[in-house]
Amino acid sequence: MRFLPLLTIITITLCFKVLLVFGQPIPGKEENIPYLVTFGKQGETKWGDDDYSQVMFVVIPKEVSQPFYIRVFDPDVSGEVDEVKAEPNTKTKFSVYGGKQAYSHPDAGSLNPVGNYKSGTLISSKTFGVNPEYDNKWFSFGPINPKEGEYIEELSGYVFKVMADGLEGNDGNLYRYFISTSSTDNLPVEGSNSFPYEYTFRLDDKIGSVSHIYPYITENVVKVNIHVFDLDDDAYMRLISISKKGEKINGSIDDQWSESSHEVDASEKNTSLDIQIIKFAQKPNNNVVLYITNQYGKFLPFYSIPIGGVPKYKYKINVK
Repeated sequence: MRFLPLLTIITITLCFKVLLVFGQPIPGKEENIPYLVTFGKQGETKWGDDDYSQVMFVVIPKEVSQPFYIRVFDPDVSGEVDEVKAEPNTKTKFSVYGGKQAYSHPDAGSLNPVGNYKSGTLISSKTFGVNPEYDNKWFSFGPINPKEGEYIEELSGYVFKVMADGLEGNDGNLYRYFISTSSTDNLPVEGSNSFPYEYTFRLDDKIGSVSHIYPYITENVVKVNIHVFDLDDDAYMRLISISKKGEKINGSIDDQWSESSHEVDASEKNTSLDIQIIKFAQKPNNNVVLYITNQYGKFLPFYSIPIGGVPKYKYKINVK
C-alpha cells in the first residue's frame, strides 16, 4: 500500500491547520516547474515518461462547502506548449474521481497504472486530442461538491483523485492544474493542497533554473530513497534541509532509473525537505519522473505547497 501511517497523517494534519494557503496551482509556485507531462502510449520512454499516466490527489478541507472546479491548462495536444513529434496524433483523457476508495484503495496510489487504480466514483472526464479550442487555454471540470470526495479523517478533508492518461499517439501533453472556486478564473480554495506519489514533469530550459520537490518528513521516517528517471545530462540534483546544506542526489541517464539514499536526522523530522534539480545546460524538452520512499519502501507524498514552508539550512555554531 502507498498510504501514510496514522501518526504521519495526524502530524501533517496539524501542519495543514497552521498553514494559510493562498493559492492552489499544480505544480505549485514554489516548485518552479512549468508543466506536468503525459505522453501517448506510443511514445518512447526515453522521452521522459515511464508509464503514460499521472495521478494527483487533491485535499479539500472539510470546512469548505462552496463548489469548486479543477481547471486544466492546455489540455489538448498541439501548438506551442506541447512536445509534438511530427504531426500531432495524441489523445489524453483527464478524469476526476471521488467517493469511497478514490484515495484509500491500495491501487489508487500505484506507481504504475495497474489493478484498480481508477478506484472510486468517476465524477467527470473528458478526452482531448488536437483541438485549437483548448490550445493554450483553460478547461474546467465542475462545479464539484466538496462532499463528493472521499473523506479522510486524518487529513480533515475530502480527497479527490485527478488522472491524466495518454490513450494513443506519441506526443507529449504538457499541462498544469488549478483548484479554483471559479470556472473562468484562478481563484484559490483556501486551505487546499495536493500531492502525488510519482511526478512526471518538465524542467525549465533556462540554464541555472532550479526546480523543487517538497516531501514532508514525519517522526517515523529515518531514511529517504529518491528515485529518478531520465534526468539526462543537463541537470544535477541536491538535497537541502534545515541541517543539509546541499547533499548530492544521484542523477539518472537517458531512459534509466537511479536511486539515492539519505539519512534523516532528528532536526529534520516534522519539516519539509527541498529536493532541488538545477539545470546547467540549455537543452530543451527534459522531462523527468521522480518518486520517494522511506526506509520501509513506503511511498511518500510530496506537496505542491510545502508543509511548514520552504526549508532553510541553519548554520551550526560549535561552542567550546
